[in-house]
Amino acid sequence: MGAVSGGNYSRIKALRWLRRARRSRLAQACYHAPPMPRSPQNQGGVAPKTTAFEVPGGKYFWGWLFDRGARFWRGAGNFESAVLRDYLDDVPIDRPVYVGGMARSGSTVITEMISQHPAVTCHHYSDFPAVYIPFWWNWLRARMPLPEVEPEERAHRDRLEVTPDSPEAIEEVLWMHYLDGLHDRRKSNVLDASASHADFERFYRDHIRKLLLVRERSRYVTKGNYNSSRVAYIHKLFPDAKFIIPVRHPIQHIASSMKQDRLFSEGQEKSPRTREYLSWVGHFEFGVDKAAINLGDAALAEEIGSLWDSDRPARGWGLYWSSLYGYLLDAMADSEALRKAALFVKYEDLCESTPEVIDNIIRHCELDPEAFAETRSFFIDHLTAPTYYTSGFSDRELEDIRETTRDVAARLGYEL
Repeated sequence: MGAVSGGNYSRIKALRWLRRARRSRLAQACYHAPPMPRSPQNQGGVAPKTTAFEVPGGKYFWGWLFDRGARFWRGAGNFESAVLRDYLDDVPIDRPVYVGGMARSGSTVITEMISQHPAVTCHHYSDFPAVYIPFWWNWLRARMPLPEVEPEERAHRDRLEVTPDSPEAIEEVLWMHYLDGLHDRRKSNVLDASASHADFERFYRDHIRKLLLVRERSRYVTKGNYNSSRVAYIHKLFPDAKFIIPVRHPIQHIASSMKQDRLFSEGQEKSPRTREYLSWVGHFEFGVDKAAINLGDAALAEEIGSLWDSDRPARGWGLYWSSLYGYLLDAMADSEALRKAALFVKYEDLCESTPEVIDNIIRHCELDPEAFAETRSFFIDHLTAPTYYTSGFSDRELEDIRETTRDVAARLGYEL
């Protein structure tokens, strides 16, 4: 499936003021098409111009403005939809792809890979903070004299190089605006098939359509680990949705998570402005404000939080790993339709059996493999397992991890 054209999209051709030259510098503001020599797994890169956790003043100001004026921008988004209504009604949301599990499982690499298919678009770093008005914002960026931006290693220090046009988990801003308490571990964060939020659903559908329209794409992919607690609700909204659930061996997964938590905590303590900015975007996986997803067991969520703050954080991460993947496995077991819509992807297999795993992902998403051939070859050549850290766990930490994850790990085919 290629770029949007013909059929129901004939009227979209009337939008002649959209840039067509996708390889031009300005077009790259709208189309995620990074230069192929730069890879998400490239170990080289340009040294950051600022410290990893420093948020520039201008970026902070615009984030603050959109966060404080969220009700106004929500209205602006509805007005944008009204102006584009004749076009949006002709844009189908066809088999949207949701990538998410627990952070540090490979979701970024998988989203990056899928987003490079010519039929697909996603949210970029540059879509925040103007996420409420995606069409106008992308139209404007295509006409702005934007400077050339070299890829830089992201704050996670994990070899992943990003630019403003790299995929990012941005749509969480919309979920948080419409639905209260999504990151409050004292209450259930689960949204199942019985959930109904008409205003959000209308805004959300229009939002995806506007992104497809302005980028001239036919498929949408999004990365959102918090969507793990919403798979049944999302499947109700989009019965043809596809779910990619990345997972990783618990010992390595928890080692990576604890490393990130230390990095983010240290960075946020040095830069309170960054802490606030991350809360606006909806990033609570790591750092001072990290919060476990409450999957229907408030006592367990509180225990995980308490362990994170104690001298046994590895046990807390083990409980969290088991609760999240156990919840997803149970959700698939309870629904044949959801089970068919989901594909678990082991991080180790992605790095070690890359061709087969990529083919499985593209097949599951029902994307044209021929249009993906060049990207497929690139990732096969560049994907490697990380070598930049070791777990360094004590015997007690390893025992805590094994004890808390053993049962769920076995269901996923892992040996401890």
